[in-house]
Amino acid sequence: MISSPPMPTLSKNAWAELAAAHRARAERRTLPARKRRDCGVPNPVEDFLFQYYPYPFVLLENWQPETGVALEWVESPAPPLPFSERCYAVLDGVVFADPGRLTAKERERLKWIHDLLAATRDRAPHFACHGLHEWAMVYRGTEVRHEKTTPLRLPQAQIDALVESRAICCSHHDAFRFFASEARLMNRLQPTLESRISLEQPGCVHANMDLYKWAAKSMPWIGTELLLDCFELAVELRDLDMRASPYDLSAWGREPVRIETAEGRRIYEIEQRRLAAEAVPLRERLIAGLAKIEEWRGDR
Repeated sequence: MISSPPMPTLSKNAWAELAAAHRARAERRTLPARKRRDCGVPNPVEDFLFQYYPYPFVLLENWQPETGVALEWVESPAPPLPFSERCYAVLDGVVFADPGRLTAKERERLKWIHDLLAATRDRAPHFACHGLHEWAMVYRGTEVRHEKTTPLRLPQAQIDALVESRAICCSHHDAFRFFASEARLMNRLQPTLESRISLEQPGCVHANMDLYKWAAKSMPWIGTELLLDCFELAVELRDLDMRASPYDLSAWGREPVRIETAEGRRIYEIEQRRLAAEAVPLRERLIAGLAKIEEWRGDR
């Protein structure tokens, strides 16, 4: 028989207010995306986070507490839980996320995420990539990912010349796998899914954007507040990623970061460092939250 572990408990009114405020904050991002989707008007910058990371809008919108926080719950008459019953326990007038309900496979996945984040945190950051991965993806023009929505801002020959003239040092598997085949051997590293934990580093725009993915994969245990914090940082990272690319984003009001120039590379590195610094506390919170899940058992 499970007994309620000691934990702070939010009153029904308190957590209802938190949930309402959270939804309002999330909908500033999700409602415009829903409207674009329904009207068939794509945005190559902002829609990426809803397409490449295939998580539903409601995951961001529906507030959920982190592990170790209980919510006051009136059991009679018993209303339906606002959360997944599989992950939550109701006991002694409170509802709480119960990691004891995780399967062995789920625990293994969360431990892998924890270990990847910790390894990334402990590696020295690298700030000399200057966003060349997006250029390597369109090298030679064989496949241009966003050509249906966004033109290139430079001639193909100029894009190719930049790729050929500068060292490429992408450490992120999911970025590298989209490189044009002719550009892959130009990369100093050859990251794979298997080498991810030994290569990802905290200066990487994509590794920091992925904090949203790892938070989503750790739901509901790490809580929606951290999930939304990671998402909002990912929005800024994606914006820099695309402004530094060879795409013309003038139709979406974005000025390019011209990494084909020395000044553009300087600006890119300043922004990359700023966003990497903002990622540090989010990564620490994720690591701590995942460690708490592993340690938390409750009294049985």
